[in-house]
Amino acid sequence: MSTTQANADSADRECPLIDGRREIQKLTARSSDVGGIPVARMLPSRHRRTIGAWCFLDHAGPVRFAPGEQGLQVGPHPHTSLQTFTWMITGEALHKDSLGSEQVIRPGQVNLMTAGKGITHTEQSLNPELGLHAAQLWIALPYAERHCEPRFDHYPELPRFALGELEATLLMGEYNERQAPTLAYSPLVGMDLQWQQAGSQILELRPDFEYGVVALEGDLELDGHALATDELAYLGINRESVTLTVKDRGRALLIGGTPLEKAPVIWWNFVGYSKDEVSEAQRQWELDDGRFGAVHDNALARMNPPAIPW
Repeated sequence: MSTTQANADSADRECPLIDGRREIQKLTARSSDVGGIPVARMLPSRHRRTIGAWCFLDHAGPVRFAPGEQGLQVGPHPHTSLQTFTWMITGEALHKDSLGSEQVIRPGQVNLMTAGKGITHTEQSLNPELGLHAAQLWIALPYAERHCEPRFDHYPELPRFALGELEATLLMGEYNERQAPTLAYSPLVGMDLQWQQAGSQILELRPDFEYGVVALEGDLELDGHALATDELAYLGINRESVTLTVKDRGRALLIGGTPLEKAPVIWWNFVGYSKDEVSEAQRQWELDDGRFGAVHDNALARMNPPAIPW
């Protein structure tokens, strides 16, 4: 997956109080294409670069493929200083990487790849007739861990529980004394929320975390603020709760974490903590000097980055 350059986020992290009601910052997704799949990209944006260490958010699908279509086909591409986090809702995809990992991800599962000092991977649809619906996010590694050894982890089982009328799946971090098994390098939370009927539910929040909510399916309200599908509501810090209200079935993704002390530089598929780090990563990828390894038994074309703009 790819993105554009993102520098430090200077926006205020505390949403203002107006007439006794805490406001939200609403961000509309921009359309992009990844491996032949239309995606709604919400992070990074011009108005909001990160939410905690979450620094990238794509909502892919839901999409159905015509007979004969191959579905998602993402050729070998590199990553640095981040974790790629894939939450599969519908369909199946095959992950392969330069560590030799080869893993199918199915609905209700998470793939988590820690790039560290550098890794290469591919993503391909399996059984395209099933369609595809997924969320893919990036997590910026802390500065001290940015060059750690790469690794890949697959999580077929995640904590599932009821929150009133909501069906919750804890994807990352902890919530209400429950702990997700996913590997985290900084304080984070990620939670899938699904509902089948109208209702209202108070979601407890940590005041030291900043939060965002994405409507993946259907519309909802957060403390009375309307949110449509593929809109991201930034809730900021210093909130102890938010009330989620729905009128029909739907699905949302809650993400949050402690604000980053220093926002990373993001260019194409690279994350780094300076332009020099990112420039060097791109130079080494273009030279194919061995830093990122290779994905074996791969028939897809190697991806090439655009020219660095600085």
